[in-house]
Amino acid sequence: MGLQARAVCSLFFLLQVLAEPAENPDFHLAGDYLLGGLFTLHANMKGIVHLNFLQVPKCKEYEMKVLGYNLMQAMRFAVEEINNHSSLLPGVLLGYEMVDSCYVSNNVQPVLYFLSQEDYLLPIQEDYSHYVPRVVAIIGPDNSESTITVAHFLSLFLLPQITYRTTSDELRDKLRFPAVLRTAPGADHQIEAMVQLLRHFHWDWIVVLVSSDDYGRDNSQLLSKRLASSDICIAFQEVLPTPQPSQEVTPQERRRLTVIVDKLQQSSARVVVVFSPDLTLHNFFREVLRRNFSGVVWLASESWAINPVLHNFTELRHTGTFLGITPHSVHIPGFSEFRVRRAQARPPASNRTSLGATCNQECDTCLDTTMSFNTILTLSGERGVYNVYSAVYAVAHALHSLLGCSQTNCPKEVVYPWRLLQEIKKVNFTLLGHHIYFDQQGDLPMPLEVVQWRWILNQNPFQSIAFYCPTQRQLKNIRRVSWHTPNDTIPVSTCSKDCQPGQKKKAVGIHPCCFECLDCLPGTFLNATADEFDCQPCPNNEWSHRKDTSCFKRRLAFLEWHKVPTIIVAILAALGFLSTLAILIIFWRHFQTPMVRSAGGPMCFLMLTPILVAYMMLPVYVGPPTVSKCLCRQTFFTFCFTVCIACITVRSFQIVCVFKLARRLPRAYAFWVRYHGPYVFVAFMTALKVGIVAGSLLVTSASPTAHADPNDPKTMILSCNPNYHRGILFNTSLDLLLSVVGFSFAYTGKGLPTNYNEAKFITFCMTFYFTSSISLCTFMSVYEGVLVTIVDLLVIVLNLLGISLGYFGPKCYMILFHPERNTPAYFNSMIQGYTMGRD
Repeated sequence: MGLQARAVCSLFFLLQVLAEPAENPDFHLAGDYLLGGLFTLHANMKGIVHLNFLQVPKCKEYEMKVLGYNLMQAMRFAVEEINNHSSLLPGVLLGYEMVDSCYVSNNVQPVLYFLSQEDYLLPIQEDYSHYVPRVVAIIGPDNSESTITVAHFLSLFLLPQITYRTTSDELRDKLRFPAVLRTAPGADHQIEAMVQLLRHFHWDWIVVLVSSDDYGRDNSQLLSKRLASSDICIAFQEVLPTPQPSQEVTPQERRRLTVIVDKLQQSSARVVVVFSPDLTLHNFFREVLRRNFSGVVWLASESWAINPVLHNFTELRHTGTFLGITPHSVHIPGFSEFRVRRAQARPPASNRTSLGATCNQECDTCLDTTMSFNTILTLSGERGVYNVYSAVYAVAHALHSLLGCSQTNCPKEVVYPWRLLQEIKKVNFTLLGHHIYFDQQGDLPMPLEVVQWRWILNQNPFQSIAFYCPTQRQLKNIRRVSWHTPNDTIPVSTCSKDCQPGQKKKAVGIHPCCFECLDCLPGTFLNATADEFDCQPCPNNEWSHRKDTSCFKRRLAFLEWHKVPTIIVAILAALGFLSTLAILIIFWRHFQTPMVRSAGGPMCFLMLTPILVAYMMLPVYVGPPTVSKCLCRQTFFTFCFTVCIACITVRSFQIVCVFKLARRLPRAYAFWVRYHGPYVFVAFMTALKVGIVAGSLLVTSASPTAHADPNDPKTMILSCNPNYHRGILFNTSLDLLLSVVGFSFAYTGKGLPTNYNEAKFITFCMTFYFTSSISLCTFMSVYEGVLVTIVDLLVIVLNLLGISLGYFGPKCYMILFHPERNTPAYFNSMIQGYTMGRD
């Protein structure tokens, strides 16, 4: 015997406890094809009383469920509408067998009854592909736990099951539940609608209350998983105690409810999300009212969001604002009148025996109780009814297609469940303006609504405030809510107050919603869309103040013409240029005089010309630096200085040679004069300098850069590349060496005749150049501001003035104001006197 046969055998023995349903027209309607219905007409939470022994529960002993009876009437209404007024199934009558499932207590017996045949037996067969059960499809039940239990039985026979309220995502697994379809959106859509609602009102600190059954556990897990990737935190989660079937509060349940309400009062969270059947909430809300707890937003799951019995506790209006996720409201013409219409007694069907009542198919108070709630049901928009109504029509359309019906007649053929299931999955029609079809997971993508509980007479007790579209997974059309708060303000439910613009969040504790706010430091900013927990640094060319949310462009600083330091240096450079030009003219006009000849003769012009050109290069230091300006600074000025200092060095060497070495090394001196030693030396030094500069350019960059002013971060200093400073130091090394050599020769010749004694002037020039260059390099190494450029330029101008005025100035003074000393006779007498004194 196979596994399936053994399972069916077990069902066979269980089926013996069943008897025939009574002839109550609310529960039974004869027809050519029967639909099974499972509805909760009486509520009974799981208890242990009826589980001590095998007994069909007496549902009528428990609380009557108005919504359950309302949904059952929707199935009756749909069947009778199809039979009487529809073009569906012409010539064929639909019938129904409906059973009170008592929430979760009465599941197995009705399923076995639906699977059995007219003789109330379920035969053991090897092949059930041609087995015909009592009903062709089952509508219901209304909760996840019951639906899964029923589905395990029905899946063995591939008997179509369309549930109208179950949200469990387990049912999407078609390997486990191949015969289950739904006209209600899955739990993930309910959770998504809740999360988007929380975000819309900026609630990120919530409490979650769940029932102790599968519904509470599954939905709380889905919510926690969804919130793991969001900015909403759960302050705490509590499990509501399961009430006794009698709804009497036991001491243990009272203590548990007291603890939960105490935690709610102590928590700063003002939004409470509740996943629970309404049965668990009666005692809880009585405790809430007893403790005068108020000022919160109650966010209800679809299981109790439109419960008229809980809404009838009018004192709940003082506890806060009630929002709930519900099915979309669709008006069904004629249903409100049908719901409270008493069924006419019908004679027993010829094929039914009278073995007594089975599965509690009796409800003496159902109609009377429903009539007392008729007004609130009518005003609420009949939410949830359309799910049952569309499920019946889906079966009717599938049956119409399977039978191959024409417009006037349907052949009454045998319908096998697995074939009807295939047709139901393919239905595609419009019903009361809504498109009815099932996706690959067996779901009908019907919209959801967010409703607010209102207690205004003769108005909708569940007013719609938002609309959720499952296909787009988006909450839309959010309307105004009447808050139960002073001045009708939106309640605040946050662990921490929002940070001010420009403040980052620092997590406190384990919840990311709990934080403290810290200012972003200058130079950083907060991009809240990217990261609220870290300040981002500004780009190099931008800056920010404390608590800024963006950076601003830094002020660009460079040497400008209108600045006072620039004007002073420019004046000095102009004076130096004019004085050097005057010296050049004077030396040119007195070129043949002893004073000019003793100063170097033609070499004087080799010194003065680079100085003039160097003065003219002042603009490369003023204005925004460019590559060409940086190249000129790094190369051109150093060439000019090298030529000048090389000439001064060779000049100081010549003076020493003429008066000290000519006597001792006449042949060397003759060789020096014959081959123009001074010019060869200057040319060699210039060529060496070219090599040094070229090497420096290869390892350093001349491109300008911008860097922050260390004294003012809001300012960006435009300057040549930082390597420029090292290049300057490297290029100046030869000039510094020549200045030291020139100083040494000049110091050696300090005792020469007065007219030839240029030692003190050369010593002054070389000492000034050496000390100023070292000072400049030291200043560059410790400071990076705009002053570096102006000091660099000032040192250059002063060195040029030191050479032009310090070396050539005294000679011009002698030429212009003491011409009697600028004669060959005077020079000869000075040389003779020096020679005699030495002897």
